[in-house]
Amino acid sequence: MVNQQNKAWIVAVNMGYGHQRTAFPLKELSANSIINANDYKGIPNKDMAIWETSRGFYEFISNIKRFPLIGNWIFSLFDKSQRILGYYPKRDLSNPNFGLKKVFSLINKGWGENLIKTLKGNPLPFISTFYIPAFMAERFNYPDPIYCVICDADIARSWVPLNPKESRVKYFAPCSWVVDRLKLYGIKAENIYLTGYPLPKENIGQNLEIVKEDLAYRLLNLDPRKKYYGMYHPVIEDYIGDLPEKPDHPLTIMFSIGGAGAQKEMAIKIAKSLEEKIKTKKLKLIFSAGTKIEVKNYLLENIEKIDLEEEIGNGVEIIFNENIKDYFIEFNRKLRKTDILWTKPSELSFYAGLGLPIIIAPSIGSQEDFNKRWLLHIGAGFPQGNPKYTEQWIFDLLEGGSLAEGAMQGFVEIEKMGAYNIEKIVSDNK
Repeated sequence: MVNQQNKAWIVAVNMGYGHQRTAFPLKELSANSIINANDYKGIPNKDMAIWETSRGFYEFISNIKRFPLIGNWIFSLFDKSQRILGYYPKRDLSNPNFGLKKVFSLINKGWGENLIKTLKGNPLPFISTFYIPAFMAERFNYPDPIYCVICDADIARSWVPLNPKESRVKYFAPCSWVVDRLKLYGIKAENIYLTGYPLPKENIGQNLEIVKEDLAYRLLNLDPRKKYYGMYHPVIEDYIGDLPEKPDHPLTIMFSIGGAGAQKEMAIKIAKSLEEKIKTKKLKLIFSAGTKIEVKNYLLENIEKIDLEEEIGNGVEIIFNENIKDYFIEFNRKLRKTDILWTKPSELSFYAGLGLPIIIAPSIGSQEDFNKRWLLHIGAGFPQGNPKYTEQWIFDLLEGGSLAEGAMQGFVEIEKMGAYNIEKIVSDNK
């Protein structure tokens, strides 16, 4: 547990789920509830208007890709403004782009000053899971340390201030790719901490005891013919110990729908393909619908149309809660009995560290392209096949032991103690 004296302001933004999900495992550090920089009590109307414009545009862009031709064309124009440049050849990438200059022009006109002035009344370490609040804190002379938690496997130049070599913002990096990228952008090495992504403690345990237990049961479902176990049982025993005699839950797939709701049509195609497996109790399907009631209602209406209405609550479950905190609590709880996580390569890519093989849905944006590349690089992710034929290709992966291998790769290769590491660094630097 975090000592009561070692508290911090935890700041996120509620645009999609990524930045709030990243903040949630740090809740024990929080001096109060997690603050959303774009939606806190007392936010000036002019500040909220800027944030709302950004959020509306984000959701529009996320949904526009569902429409062929025109959608892809519009999205490609947007993506050019946030694209991550190739790592090689190694060169100085510290020059700011147009988008970053625009952000700072708004900050220099007072955007965010109210938030920072409010928190100055009780100065504590400032930890933001989005770059803009960190920039605001530095611009308006926040007195305590300023940290920024990065939630992707690589980042655009926008995550770093105009003058990186002079900045005092410190970064928590989820992987070595981000460390190297921050250095190319001009951040001083002493301002970079390789902590790992902050995964939920309730899925980890103090000494990895929870994640090891969950993975042990999961491997039984992911390796039905024991092909992976037959080749690599010494590795399994070395990392997690002996496996149980039998699973404690049915084979379970969770399909996570992003904050903009853009994947909901795909969810129904998956359910239709897996209909027989669900009805015969060979598989359980969980849809993570988030906090949007329209997404939940869409799923319910269309599940009924494919004759799975009687399975709702049993073979088919929907995770939904209008309260974001309660949604994350339920999501993390359901993950413990999930075997396969199917998601676009968002911040959830790091959840492969829980020993969850990731089926990678189509990415949205340059940063997700790099997350996908990172998942494939470490061997924890698998590009999705045609959702209409899920029942065929996903069981081929199971029968061959590939998903069991992916689960172990993620568990072994990804740092799992990120939340604990961040807490220690903040405490040591007070």
